[in-house]
Amino acid sequence: MDQLIVALDVESGERALELAAELQGAAGGFKVGSRLFTLEGPALVRRLVDTGARVFLDLKFHDIPNTVAQAVDAATATGAWMVNVHASGGIPMMEAAARAALESAQRLGRPAPLVVGVTVLTSMDEGVLREAGVERPLPEQVSALARMAKAAGLDGVVASPREVAPVRAACGERFVIVTPGIRGASAGAERHDQARTMGPAEALRAGATYLVIGRPIIEARSPRAAAEAIVEELRRA
Repeated sequence: MDQLIVALDVESGERALELAAELQGAAGGFKVGSRLFTLEGPALVRRLVDTGARVFLDLKFHDIPNTVAQAVDAATATGAWMVNVHASGGIPMMEAAARAALESAQRLGRPAPLVVGVTVLTSMDEGVLREAGVERPLPEQVSALARMAKAAGLDGVVASPREVAPVRAACGERFVIVTPGIRGASAGAERHDQARTMGPAEALRAGATYLVIGRPIIEARSPRAAAEAIVEELRRA
């Protein structure tokens, strides 16, 4: 199922590769986040890509435009299928990221990765957002950042499933929406540190393009069976 991205939030590259092999054909891609990348580096991304896996490199770049452009250039060289930046970094930073992805891909003779902007982390709620100095309601903040990402030339955004519908309405049908925070039904009931969650089928019906699911799959007794149950739920949706 192309829409399912499994988060490889594990303790070693060896375990990540084992999971990728077990889930081949059930998952549409795999997310490599900050912990695993810090442990194993870009070599792991290349090894996953060499197996034919699509890799979402989830490092949430957020810096001055030139530094982010250099980071996206390096990410493109790993063969990553999708990378992300913080939309709150502003339009010039996002424009630099989008431009770097295209230019690097052309230089390397490979498809450009999707570049998506992180809106508001799924662990945040209205109170945490206000503490960070953002006064407008959370859904409005997400939609505003999504519109900025689109204006900057990004392919889409990362947003909680609770904000998928307004982002879809604001940015159109072709805009990519990546949704973490998938819980409930076949994805398991535990919210862990997620504040804004939704079930897999519900998120897909709301307009999500890709669903990122980690612990409900990788911590299951049979990760393959857990992934296949989610895929079946998505097919019924």
